[in-house]
Amino acid sequence: MHIALFHPGKLPAKRYGGVERVTVWLARGLAELGHRVSLLAAPGSDVPETTLIPLDVSAAQKPAFDLRPHLPAGTEIVHAQRPVRALEGVPTVWTHHGNTRPDQLDDLPPGMICLSANHATRHHTNAFVYNGLDPDEYRFSATKDSYDLFLGKLHPSKGYAWAMEGAKRTGMRLIVAGGWRPSLRRDLKYVGEVGNEEKMSLLAGARCLWAPAQWDEPFGLPLIEAMVSGTPVLGTLKGALPEIVTPDAGALGETLNDLVELRARIATIAPEACRARVERFFSHRTMAAEYLRCYEAVLRTGVLPAGRVGGM
Repeated sequence: MHIALFHPGKLPAKRYGGVERVTVWLARGLAELGHRVSLLAAPGSDVPETTLIPLDVSAAQKPAFDLRPHLPAGTEIVHAQRPVRALEGVPTVWTHHGNTRPDQLDDLPPGMICLSANHATRHHTNAFVYNGLDPDEYRFSATKDSYDLFLGKLHPSKGYAWAMEGAKRTGMRLIVAGGWRPSLRRDLKYVGEVGNEEKMSLLAGARCLWAPAQWDEPFGLPLIEAMVSGTPVLGTLKGALPEIVTPDAGALGETLNDLVELRARIATIAPEACRARVERFFSHRTMAAEYLRCYEAVLRTGVLPAGRVGGM
């Protein structure tokens, strides 16, 4: 199959760039499964498994941008990483990477694929595909250092304050990696935004990843980044977390008190089980295979299939 992937930016991202990383992994997975991938993205994008079709970024970021003049001959389906209107004569799907307010749901174009069952339900569809990553890019370690980790934006929705208070109450040393400097304590180390190599080292060495989300996470890429590194997750029951984090890979609770009590369970979780869950359900090849199932259904029937809940 010849798939045209559209992302209105430069790939890969220089720093974190979750959507950008997922798009690169998807392209790699599709290519490894034997498919041809054209990448419509910013000039200078470098994804070896694809053929780049450079776009004017300022034009490509506009909602009314017309992809049709840029599609290579033989394109069978277009897969965009942001909302796009259906293209006449070319089957089109797009992945929703965020949350849309209920009063704006009717404005979303057709062909939407969400990131989890919870995400899909909240957006009035049953079509979803879990994000996946390339396990070979991550370091696995069964031997852990003497710290817990919080990785993400230091925003109330991510629950960083719960992570800090929870670590204090459990007597655990916490490393906070994010974009804003909180007040510090002796047992709390702030390292700011981290590059890829430092992030992978932190993930592999952590005893657990605190993910006390206070909003409905569409997916939560750091969850599987931690798990593939052999690091269990301690989080809330918000959004997609119960679909991603099962008891063999972490522990989830409703309140901060729950998380403080559950922290003791983390030491009983095998790092190998955490990685195995990602390799089975959240690899780039698994993601690519699920998107291929979507493409084939759209080409055959014009309708997206229901997503499949992994490992539940």
